[in-house]
Amino acid sequence: MPKDRRPPEEHRQQAEGVREKAEDLRQDAEQGRRFTEEHRISAESARTEAEQFRRFAEEAREVRDLHREALESLREERERLREAGETARTSGEEARAAADAARHAAMEAVQATAETLQATFENMKVVEEMRRTLRDIRGVNKLESN
Repeated sequence: MPKDRRPPEEHRQQAEGVREKAEDLRQDAEQGRRFTEEHRISAESARTEAEQFRRFAEEAREVRDLHREALESLREERERLREAGETARTSGEEARAAADAARHAAMEAVQATAETLQATFENMKVVEEMRRTLRDIRGVNKLESN
């Protein structure tokens, strides 16, 4: 037998103490494992959440870019409409000037026609007077020949 001279009860108590220490260490290790697992799960959750926020941010950037493109398209369309309006205004002014010139030309043509009609009327009076004179002369010649 070994030279350990402790009574069996003392051995048993010592063994029980070692067993309790081991159990405490095991429980501490289990608690540490749970704590580590909780941290791992928490870290994984945080990574998942961060990834989700990254996706949301990316989607927000895409929406922002789409809105920016839509606004730029609207600005370009507004500029095209402004240019078309300016062209229409210029064309309208040119058309007004052309209509004014045509109105003046028509008034001048009416005036020229009136003057021509007046001159024709005066010529017709002269011709009628000449016819009367010619008839009178013929009438006088007929009387003299008889």
